Amino acid sequence: MKNKAIFLDRDGVLNKELYDYICRVEDFEVLTYQIAPLKRLYDEGYLLVVITNQGGIALKRYTEETLATMHRILFDAFEQKGAKITQAYYCPHHPTVNEPCACRKPLSGMLMEAIAAHHIDPSLSVMIGDKPRDVEAANGAGVKGILIEPDQQIDYDLVKQILAD
Repeated sequence: MKNKAIFLDRDGVLNKELYDYICRVEDFEVLTYQIAPLKRLYDEGYLLVVITNQGGIALKRYTEETLATMHRILFDAFEQKGAKITQAYYCPHHPTVNEPCACRKPLSGMLMEAIAAHHIDPSLSVMIGDKPRDVEAANGAGVKGILIEPDQQIDYDLVKQILAD
């Protein structure tokens, strides 16, 4: 049997959007109000999977170790409330530094990798993001995309309605 998932952009969806790279752990602020609606989905059997561009790594604005610390803070905040984030996929590339890659959103490489690794049925899944590239990446992987405003609370009923369509 295939799994169902809620794919989540990170900056502006799970943590406060700074409109620049979050380079320091002390600037990483989890949006704790997102945990309750996502826990409801988790309790219904959805995997929670982070899909995030982290081009600041290629630009040497922060390290993969700093990113790992931020993700541990995020995972711990969810686990303390009884929800588990399955995995965080990130693209460390930046178009001004690296050759084009398949993982950087709006391409769907990270979603495709997660779908394969976790046996996810794209038709039973959604991606929630705060930028059109998040929806484009979702659609490219056969996943429904939901666009929210940066730092907007996730609407559980909206997610359930879209999943029901």
